[in-house]
Amino acid sequence: MTLEMRNISAGYGRHVVLRDITIPDIAAGDFVGVIGPNASGKSTMFKTLAGLLRPKGGSIHLDDTDLADLRRRDRARAVAYMPQAYGCNAILTVFESVLLALKQTTGWRVQDDNLDRVSETLAALRLSHLSERGISDLSGGQAQMVAVAQTMVRSPRVVLLDEPTSALDLHHQLSILGSVRDEMRRRGTIVMAALHDLNLAAQFCDRLVLINSGEILADGTPAEVLALPEIGKTYGVVTSLETTRRGSLFVDATLEARA
Repeated sequence: MTLEMRNISAGYGRHVVLRDITIPDIAAGDFVGVIGPNASGKSTMFKTLAGLLRPKGGSIHLDDTDLADLRRRDRARAVAYMPQAYGCNAILTVFESVLLALKQTTGWRVQDDNLDRVSETLAALRLSHLSERGISDLSGGQAQMVAVAQTMVRSPRVVLLDEPTSALDLHHQLSILGSVRDEMRRRGTIVMAALHDLNLAAQFCDRLVLINSGEILADGTPAEVLALPEIGKTYGVVTSLETTRRGSLFVDATLEARA
């Protein structure tokens, strides 16, 4: 399975955000980090991939299928999207909310295998202990982790996570990204995640795509992309790529010296 964006342009009304971008050959099991400053086009890219925004040009192919040719429900089964802002029904438990997310793509009659899939997804993300908690009783970080479960439970072919760690502390950032990476590799699912923390991106992603002003500036392994001078220029900082004693990549960054 491969995902490819070909010459995609997209935006809102007359305002063009993405400008003729191409991202080729994302393979099954790949974890792709989409990095870039605020308002660079990351969310617009994900909305276009998910079918929430019609491109002004270009095409998106999953294997030999043009996603534009799929019916809405079939596309929702193939591509699952977790936006930055997400809503949860406050009267539901965590288990019920994840089950509801699953039933939106499978029909409304609840089968035993549906319950099993919810339990397996919560266990894979280490969220089983929250199963009977009410959504309204969760912290912001816990609710964000449940939103990831709601996205994954549908067993899509492509998962899009828009800033999935923004409300999480360090422990849960590492836990959720590690769990998502391992589970999606096991399933052979493509994951694309918009990430602001470059060191998390370096640790968990197989590939990084750097975007700014709606254009792709770099696409490659974390070691290749994070070493480029475009990283510092894009973020307006001075960066160097270091290697820790454990062999992990680390981006050291400081603000540019002011005249």
